[in-house]
Amino acid sequence: MPSFFWNFNLIPCSLFKLYHRYLHVRRFRPQFSSLRCNRSDVDDPQLLLQWLGEGKLQKARALLDRMPQRGSRSGVVHWTSVLTKYARDGFVDEARALFELMPERNLVTYNAMLSAYVQSGRIGDASRFFDGMPERSVVSWTSMLCGFTNAGRIREAKRFFDAMPEKNVISWNSMMDGLIRNGDLVEAQRLFDIMPERNQVSWNTMIKGYSENCRMEEARILFEKLLEPNVVTWTSLIAGYCRTGDVDEGYCMFQRMPERNIVSWTAMIGGFAWNGFYKEALLLFLEMRSTTDIKPNEETFISLVYASAGIGFPPLGKQLHAQLIVNGLDWDDYDGRLSKSQVHMYSEFGLMDHAEYIFTKNSNDCFVQSCNSMINGYIRIEQLEKAQHLFNTIPIRDGISWTSIITGYFNVGRVTEACCLFNEMPERDAVAWTVMISGHVQNERFAEAIHIFSEMRSEGVTPLDSTYSTLLGAAGAMAYLDQGKQFHCILMKTRSILDIILENALVSMYAKCGDISTAQYIFSGMTYRDTISWNSMIVGFSHHGLANKALKLFEAMQDSETNPNSVTFLGVLSACSHAGMVDRGWDLFNSMFTEHAIQPGVEHYVCMIDLLGRAGKIQEAEEFVLKLPFKPGIAIWGALLGACGLGRKNIEIARHAAQRLLEIDPLNAPAHVLLCNIYAATGRRDEEGMLRKEMGLKRVKKVPGCSWILLKGKVHLFLSGDTSHSQAGEIVSLLSHLAVGESSSMTNSPMFSQETS
Repeated sequence: MPSFFWNFNLIPCSLFKLYHRYLHVRRFRPQFSSLRCNRSDVDDPQLLLQWLGEGKLQKARALLDRMPQRGSRSGVVHWTSVLTKYARDGFVDEARALFELMPERNLVTYNAMLSAYVQSGRIGDASRFFDGMPERSVVSWTSMLCGFTNAGRIREAKRFFDAMPEKNVISWNSMMDGLIRNGDLVEAQRLFDIMPERNQVSWNTMIKGYSENCRMEEARILFEKLLEPNVVTWTSLIAGYCRTGDVDEGYCMFQRMPERNIVSWTAMIGGFAWNGFYKEALLLFLEMRSTTDIKPNEETFISLVYASAGIGFPPLGKQLHAQLIVNGLDWDDYDGRLSKSQVHMYSEFGLMDHAEYIFTKNSNDCFVQSCNSMINGYIRIEQLEKAQHLFNTIPIRDGISWTSIITGYFNVGRVTEACCLFNEMPERDAVAWTVMISGHVQNERFAEAIHIFSEMRSEGVTPLDSTYSTLLGAAGAMAYLDQGKQFHCILMKTRSILDIILENALVSMYAKCGDISTAQYIFSGMTYRDTISWNSMIVGFSHHGLANKALKLFEAMQDSETNPNSVTFLGVLSACSHAGMVDRGWDLFNSMFTEHAIQPGVEHYVCMIDLLGRAGKIQEAEEFVLKLPFKPGIAIWGALLGACGLGRKNIEIARHAAQRLLEIDPLNAPAHVLLCNIYAATGRRDEEGMLRKEMGLKRVKKVPGCSWILLKGKVHLFLSGDTSHSQAGEIVSLLSHLAVGESSSMTNSPMFSQETS
């Protein structure tokens, strides 16, 4: 057991565990032979249940015969009540034996026995019992109707409903509810319209039906027609709005509610949690606890546990677990949902000891969702072997199990093993194919990713939007414009409307590949733009040296009331840097914190150093570095050294920056090379030679420059000084001829002759 749990008094929990076991055991017929009952009371239901369970029907009948009220109305009422209790506790056969032994029965007794069969799901027995009833009431017919609808036998239910000699409002509501649960909203609405009488349940049933099917327009119309909606009505509508993702409207309804119960609070807390508003879910729970005396139930805690997992704050999750133990819910988890949520939460935190404890404690109720959470948790903390062991031992695997373990292998670069697992998958859906494509892109195997995409389509699997966004992102990162255009064409053929994620991916891909005009065309045609859309276009303009366009777009972004983030400011600061707009750059940098409450990151400070360096303000750049609110690292000193190299001046600042950089990283090759170049540019040959000698002693080597080109689907890579390419000789010869030709044309040109004469 993890040490976290040692501080709790577990004595009350053992009682809850015992009670939980009792609830579990009583689902099955008990063996009464071990019971000892010495009571002689003639109306003892426990003794009667023992004899019925042991098949001692003569003793049971004798007990009934000795009853003082035998033959009286109170006797029938008493034993009918006992029959109902037996059935409610799951002893349906014992209830039927008691029914047969009862000396007197009335219609209520018959209805109680019929209801026992219906509620236990024994619809065949219920139907036979109904046919044998000497008389029936509307209650009998309605009970049988519920049996058919509960069993999903909706056609029989419709025929049965039409044949009913008498119907009351409960009958109509039951039929309507059955139709809704079986997906026939149209017929349910028709019944609702022709009902001779409606009560609050009628309205609530129809509103809940529309809400659960995400048809909020129809639900709202009915809600507005209802004169006095109760707490159930409000809650149904709130849950419906949250289910459709319209959390704002759901919360507005919640605030308008005249009264709230635990179901209402839980619906809103869950609505926040399931839509990703984890902080709001937790704050609403605190509001409930501080303003009401309402106690949370199991559903409340499940939502809160998932919210804690989403917010990523382990101490809060542990407090919630403690509350579960204190409230005794930790052992009263009859359907396993609480344990599943806790395993998920601790796995998200990476606290696998805690997750494993709960998982093992509930190993008898092994859910595939919990197994998947455990696998993902092990992968998250880089314990792939444990994840693989669990994957190999779990009794049931679903698609998530397979894709999770495949993702784990991709994350550590074991591509071959991931491919082998993919080939072993019994069923491969679009998600699995997308994981394979994403994994190859992640491991810089773009050509293989394209091949897998082609294979995916040839297998008849429709790519997801995330499939295309992954491929477009890779095409942009590798500057493969032709391949990106092909993906765009496929999208145009297969998608009539592109969502914002795909449009953003296209804008980013074209901008990164150098086709800024097409990126701007797609951006201009977007009906809705989020922060990513604006950032992609601003950064695109910035990288292409179009500073004025980037800054104008930044202003348009603010006019559209879209809040900029740190990426936005990185784009506009970079634009100012390339355009030499020092004052504008300072204004933007200062506005990050003062106007937008965005804390500048290292990359923003680097951008400001680059801005000052490009403007020749090297001394200001050094002062900026020395006044930073944190200790500068490799990125900061490297940026300052690079700024010195731009102007080939300020040798002392360059030497100081290089010294500080090499203190942190003594083998930093770019720092050595840049300082050498500065020495050479300023005529300090002796210092340059000494530094190069030092580089040799340290065995510091600069990584050679690299360029590549995609030609006919094949990537051709070129390194500085490398002649390993199969056509290297032809390429060098062609370049030599071009260089000679260019030199000759310049020599023969009138301008060249005039300047040299």
